Amino acid sequence: MDIITPPMIVMENKGSAMDEVLKGTFLLPAPGSLVEGTVIAKDKMALYIDVPPFGTGLIFGREYLNARELIKEINPGDLVTAKVIESEGENGYIELSLKEAKQAMVWSEAKRAAESHELFDLVVKSANKGGLIVSWQNLDGFIPTSQLKPEHYPKVTDGNKDKIGEELKKLVGEKLQAFVIGADPKEGKLIFSEKVLGNKSRKEIVAKYNIGDVVEGEISGAVDFGVFVKLEEGFEGLVHISEIAWSLVENPRDHFKIGDKIRAKVIEIKDDKVSLSIKALKPNPWEEASTKYKKSDRVKGIIIKYNKYGALASIEEGVAGLVHISEFGGNEETLKKALELGKGYLFTITVFDPKSQKLILAFHEKKAPAEVKPEAAPASDGTAAT
Repeated sequence: MDIITPPMIVMENKGSAMDEVLKGTFLLPAPGSLVEGTVIAKDKMALYIDVPPFGTGLIFGREYLNARELIKEINPGDLVTAKVIESEGENGYIELSLKEAKQAMVWSEAKRAAESHELFDLVVKSANKGGLIVSWQNLDGFIPTSQLKPEHYPKVTDGNKDKIGEELKKLVGEKLQAFVIGADPKEGKLIFSEKVLGNKSRKEIVAKYNIGDVVEGEISGAVDFGVFVKLEEGFEGLVHISEIAWSLVENPRDHFKIGDKIRAKVIEIKDDKVSLSIKALKPNPWEEASTKYKKSDRVKGIIIKYNKYGALASIEEGVAGLVHISEFGGNEETLKKALELGKGYLFTITVFDPKSQKLILAFHEKKAPAEVKPEAAPASDGTAAT
């Protein structure tokens, strides 16, 4: 195939009066937007696209390499959609990405599929303890264990995670029918469900619920990011890990087992999904703490967790503060040696904002126990300060 020399009108008129008129007439496409145009030239490492009314677009360099498999199937005269990387790139061309445009279109299709609840035939690529990884439109999707049909749900009586993983691996290579229940391109999360809703549409079911409703349900699944609650046949709500308890929850599976009956509050209804909160039905410990503590108070706290910022100390159930690692010269080992997990120490409150649930503590190596404020026994977990 002969290589077509791309038109150089933009180059020749760059800086001319006509160029200024054109710029004033047409706004350049914003970076991140999708544009459509006709391929006018295909070079060894460049693809030129006429993008009216903006000018000539160019896919080259890394973007060309990233999309080389797609470009192999493209010829001059083909209509393509691309994503704008730079509005005014090298030599006046609009720099484009074909691969990013393809991904953006796929994610847009995924969102539409979540609304329509269209069923797809999906092949199971792999499995882990939490569910199945499936392939859809060259994207990896996830079917949580709780979203599997009864015949595919791992029959493990003792809840052993390794055994669950082994059972799920038996489904690798199988073809399942599922629909999209969540699509988040920013997080790269595409969630599917095998469970059908019967004769009622998801929209009809969701319409029955309102923010603020208190509902009763049954724990139908637990994953790293929360627990699923069966509200009615074929329909579940999600309690995110941050909404399980006022205290710190590291593993939802430690708090619930399948079949547990719970009450929860509806806190969000979005994209035909219902988000729930269990802790919203319990007293907020930070409200009571606001009447008991203030900046400069000396309190006793129990170390419940380490993170990259330091150590978390619980001063009472559901109220925990951060002891910053900077107090220990930024050395993690020094901090862990001074503040051991499960042990109590004396601290001074340096920042206390109960509305935002923020508590910062300063460590005192030796202070008399008599100086400690009266307290409720700290829990073995607590809410992290931010």
